[in-house]
Amino acid sequence: MGNHVLPGNPPVPLLLRRSARARRISLRVSALDGRVTLTLPRGVPEREALAFAAEKEDWLRGHLSRRSDEVSVEAGASIPVEGRPRLLVATPGRRVRLFDDRIELPADSMAPRLAAWLKELARDRLHDACDHYSARLGRPFRRLTLRDTRSRWGSCTADGSLNFSWRLILAPPDVLSYVAAHEVAHLAQMNHSQAFWDEVERIHGPYRDPRLWLKRHGAELHRYRFDP
Repeated sequence: MGNHVLPGNPPVPLLLRRSARARRISLRVSALDGRVTLTLPRGVPEREALAFAAEKEDWLRGHLSRRSDEVSVEAGASIPVEGRPRLLVATPGRRVRLFDDRIELPADSMAPRLAAWLKELARDRLHDACDHYSARLGRPFRRLTLRDTRSRWGSCTADGSLNFSWRLILAPPDVLSYVAAHEVAHLAQMNHSQAFWDEVERIHGPYRDPRLWLKRHGAELHRYRFDP
């Protein structure tokens, strides 16, 4: 359908999407990146959908204003690593160094350099966790892949491949561990039955708190922009 804009200050980009299953016009604001999707049924003119969005402007702008502001990764910004806020400090040299309260790294290409470093740290932590839980489960995984996914934090394929969002390294360590255990448990149960959750608890232990943290705060991990 294409992109449109709701006029105002500031203008609000709208993604129009037509759906054969939709019975009415609807507006949805993504909790992950704030994208606004305007869905309309077949046969409904675009002008009618845009008029609907204009009628809902107060609701829409109020919803967008409640979203956390995005954080650009640059000197002076603070980002969490393993759940702890760290101040980004530009320093001479080529190394990235992690401290309790800060990250020291070169000012040159700070955002992509930090993203690459965080991905490697995430890979190390997730490999260790998956090795641990797969040993407890008694089933090996085939390989581990990192992505910057927005729809899910992890997945397990039928051939035993595990996929994770590298942004889990920004979350507290128990959250990363829980997601690793969750996906490893799918090696035995490719479903979300009670048998699956029993496996998660058997290899991980109680998981309610990290699972709840992810539901409440997971979207905040997408606030951080690593664009150069």
